[in-house]
Amino acid sequence: MNNLLSLVLIRAAEGGGHPPELPTFISMFGELFGENNAIFHFLEREKIVIFVLIAIGVIYYFFRKASKDAGVRPGRMQALAEILLEGLYETVEGILGPKEARRYFPFLATLFIFILFMNLLGLFPFMAAPTAHIQVTAALAICTFFYVQYTAITRLGPAKYLFHLMGEPKDAIGWCLVPLFLPLHVMEEFIKPISLACRLFGNVYGKEILLGVGLLLGVGLMHVMWSSAPVGIPLHLPFMFLAILLSAIQALIFMLLSAVYISLVLPHEEHHDEGEHVH
Repeated sequence: MNNLLSLVLIRAAEGGGHPPELPTFISMFGELFGENNAIFHFLEREKIVIFVLIAIGVIYYFFRKASKDAGVRPGRMQALAEILLEGLYETVEGILGPKEARRYFPFLATLFIFILFMNLLGLFPFMAAPTAHIQVTAALAICTFFYVQYTAITRLGPAKYLFHLMGEPKDAIGWCLVPLFLPLHVMEEFIKPISLACRLFGNVYGKEILLGVGLLLGVGLMHVMWSSAPVGIPLHLPFMFLAILLSAIQALIFMLLSAVYISLVLPHEEHHDEGEHVH
């Protein structure tokens, strides 16, 4: 098994100039049954979808288990789920306020949980993080983009939203600057999802490469010292703790930025009144 693992890592390091990555059950299947196998071709072609579905299944199992035996005295899974959701709600409430937090919390919490579980999936043996692929992060960013635009149009109305994009001019100088501010604000709306997608992809992809390099070096060093070694040196193990922290931080950043983008398109009067009520 170790020889097979080493072969997968070495081929990943040599093939096409790509950096080494952690082996998955799909790459192991290809080494065992051949890369010309029809099943392997299907798994390799649909691997992103497969890992996304696995992450969804893990999320379903976690919350199903947490809610199955819900009671006054929560079990471990229920307590963990409650701590997670309560912490997320307080964070969202701090950005949007109590009234708006209740409305937009389901979407924002779903974003965080989905991204977190996909990020962490790559830390399990023979799994990979779907968010290490730009297709997944771009899809998440596009969903956020349309959600923000829908929120803006429904809460402000088309006319007020256009006025918002113009920079909300209040005098002659402001109206004269509309030809400058309008295209800049439109570009800004499209730049936001691009930055969300690239930031998440770059950090998670870098994490996957770092773990792959560490594992490859560990296997290589052990084989240099002992050619028939059954296992390698776990040089990637210290980076696992950093990867867990990075996975949570990147999910949180994605959610926080999405919450900020939503807050920017909400009616300012409601935020002002709400702030006075809170104080």
